[in-house]
Amino acid sequence: MTKTLLSFGHGYSAQALARILPLDWRIIGTTRSEDKAATLMADGIEPRVWPGANLAPALNAATHLLISAAPDAEGDPVLRQFRDEITEIAPKLEWAGYLSTTGVYGDHNGDWVDENTALTPSTKRGLGRVEAEADWQTIPQLPLHIFRLAGIYGPGRGPFAKVRNGTARRIIKQGQVFSRIHVEDIAQILAASIERPNPGAIYNMCDDDPAPPEDVIAHAAELLDMPIPPALDFETADMTPMARSFYAESKKVRNDRIKDELGVALKYPTYRDGLAALLKIENV
Repeated sequence: MTKTLLSFGHGYSAQALARILPLDWRIIGTTRSEDKAATLMADGIEPRVWPGANLAPALNAATHLLISAAPDAEGDPVLRQFRDEITEIAPKLEWAGYLSTTGVYGDHNGDWVDENTALTPSTKRGLGRVEAEADWQTIPQLPLHIFRLAGIYGPGRGPFAKVRNGTARRIIKQGQVFSRIHVEDIAQILAASIERPNPGAIYNMCDDDPAPPEDVIAHAAELLDMPIPPALDFETADMTPMARSFYAESKKVRNDRIKDELGVALKYPTYRDGLAALLKIENV
């Protein structure tokens, strides 16, 4: 039987998964624009421009669901339109994955969190994800797996461009630490879960090396053999409200479960591994 993945919001992470799934999989991905649909089609994905497209045939064909679409002010957009249809097909699905964020844990003053840590988000984005997770968990018989992603980086999403053009900044906030994850590791974790479904499971997606953001920028500059950008104090730095909000939470995220339950060996266990690989790709 052909495996069919219906991917809502077929963006950066979902595309990375699609690249490593077996060639006999059918992959249907939603996107918001005709231009992006054309790009997906060139990559072998069956695009659907949504909102707008009739997704009933895709839902009926799906054996696997991946939800990357972010919640909006009114909640989860997929469930808002397709709750009844998803409830109907839930018993026949083999796997469903919801991509959430480690922002659901809120601020822990640089301490460690794991999948059992209480959800105490301190931002609207984090609260929206907590509510969306809970909403998806209400679907009866849905083989749901929740993945809480740390900061995503990878090809086209690294610090090198900003270091090269002089716009990189080393914002210093005492005790600030972030976890991060390379997009290729996101893909292999999702693929491992598809191979070993465990409905109800929740997994943190992050590497082994939470680090202050200024250290990552400094290392990128060193790899490029360029001057390390000057340090700027968080309290006085000129930042957009969105950029400043990312510094509202500081925590280190544990990833033992992806290793113990899914047998994942991270390709890029530290940002140093990941940045070295990105630079190598750029220099090819």
